[in-house]
Amino acid sequence: MAMHYAYMSKVVQNPDPTSFEEAKTEKKWMNAMQEEIDALAENQTWDLVKLPKGKNVVGCKWVYKTKHDSDGNVSRHKARLVAKGYAQMQGIDYDETFAPVAKMASIRTLLAVSATKRWFLHHMDVKNAFLHGDIEEEVYMCQPPGFEEKRHPEFVCKLKKALYGMKSTKTMA
Repeated sequence: MAMHYAYMSKVVQNPDPTSFEEAKTEKKWMNAMQEEIDALAENQTWDLVKLPKGKNVVGCKWVYKTKHDSDGNVSRHKARLVAKGYAQMQGIDYDETFAPVAKMASIRTLLAVSATKRWFLHHMDVKNAFLHGDIEEEVYMCQPPGFEEKRHPEFVCKLKKALYGMKSTKTMA
């Protein structure tokens, strides 16, 4: 039981930043944000464009999380860029919401069948899995805090892929 308390005290002693202003002062968080920006660029998540007249701009923010291993030691620092989807307007930025997820009952059924048939199962974690779907709607987002294009600070990101936090999650396969 003491180990559990020690783990919790480690987590409480080092709270995650709640804003970019807090995070930008620490190299570990800047590295985590750069890793996320690199993944977004590699997945061609957006194009940087001038905002067309009459279009809505959705904000974005950074969300920070310290990941721990089973012993309570820090395993990595994760920064995720999240769209402020609450600013999206139905009929303009999105038509309907849809997010394909597996129900727990389906997972249990798969595990039960696999166990009875003695099948081998493999687990994999897809980094930035959410970004693999193209979006149909025109969604414009402000540039990520701390990673604004210096040559075009007035430009916005025209999203080509879905981001966490968006209402517009209907994707094309």
